[in-house]
Amino acid sequence: MAGSNNLNITPPRWLLAELTYACPLQCPYCSNPLDYAKYPSELSTDDWKRVLSQARKMGAVQLGFSGGEPLTRQDLPELVKYARKLGYYSNLITSGYGLDEEKIIQLKTAGLDHIQVSIQASSQELNDHLAGTKSFQHKKEVAHLVKNNGYPMVLCVVIHRENIHQMQQILEMAEELGADYLELANTQYYGWAHLNRDLLLPTKEQFLKAEQIAQAFKEKVAGKMKIYYVIPDFYEDRPKACMNGWGTTFLTIAPDGVALPCHSARELPGLDCPNVNDFSIEEIWNESKAFNFFRGVDWMKEPCRSCDEKHKDFGGCRCQAYLLTGDMYNADPVCSKSPDHHVIEEAIQAAKKTTNQAKEAPLVFRNNKASKQFFS
Repeated sequence: MAGSNNLNITPPRWLLAELTYACPLQCPYCSNPLDYAKYPSELSTDDWKRVLSQARKMGAVQLGFSGGEPLTRQDLPELVKYARKLGYYSNLITSGYGLDEEKIIQLKTAGLDHIQVSIQASSQELNDHLAGTKSFQHKKEVAHLVKNNGYPMVLCVVIHRENIHQMQQILEMAEELGADYLELANTQYYGWAHLNRDLLLPTKEQFLKAEQIAQAFKEKVAGKMKIYYVIPDFYEDRPKACMNGWGTTFLTIAPDGVALPCHSARELPGLDCPNVNDFSIEEIWNESKAFNFFRGVDWMKEPCRSCDEKHKDFGGCRCQAYLLTGDMYNADPVCSKSPDHHVIEEAIQAAKKTTNQAKEAPLVFRNNKASKQFFS
């Protein structure tokens, strides 16, 4: 394990437990790795309990159960119960597929604090097309069940070119379902979304129109529904402060036990990401090469090194820099100060070109033909 270079390391606060890569959906913007099938092994129940205990001892207080689809893990209620015993505030991030009232009650009894349900679109035809499963009606039923069982109704819709024209209908659907919180998450282009970027990235005109509709609706439902609008990087001139800074707040554990500073970090070369089967969470967080790789500012190249905003955005996203420039040390090309900013303009033009073509290459869906086995 590498040393910490005497950096003032803050403890992890947010633990994302990616319980599995298994999922009954086939979304073409899935954030799981393209080669997720290479990682079929999953931590055992006892392994996860050890991870939860060690992270909580380090100071983690927020816990997200994610995937894939975390409901495919039969030990989810047991893990929720254990998390409650440790004092976590726990959140289930789910497609809702396979969730029924009996399971909701079971999870609530175990101590689950929060359920976030995703819906792909406002119409059954488009939702089921994007999800690759007939799930729309079930998702709406689940949303009502979540609300009826005393949870806040938290709805997430990932926005992209295929559904951005439904913005008004999506907002009305959220209101109809009694959503207390709605996250309109403009697609972040990693994993499968990066592969499909030319077909998923809306034009700036589409984005601005959708944002205007969302902001107007936000005023209409003020006091009844909170709407969070995640801005797409590609139409900004400054990068996001990715993960609140590398190795400062967020800890992700992949299904096979690999510890990651962010969910896409295993795509980066040379990090030597450690596994919880080999090291404790304390060793991983404080001493590992991976978690110290981009801590601080010493790693930065120009223009980040001399930028007066470097402590605000930390140079932007390392995964995005790597995906778009081939060098993870480069400034995030979203930034207008980046010498590679032209690749963003080129991506926007490439996406715009596909909107003007009569025939487009089809979306590449996450392929999971064996999905029926997960809830058998």
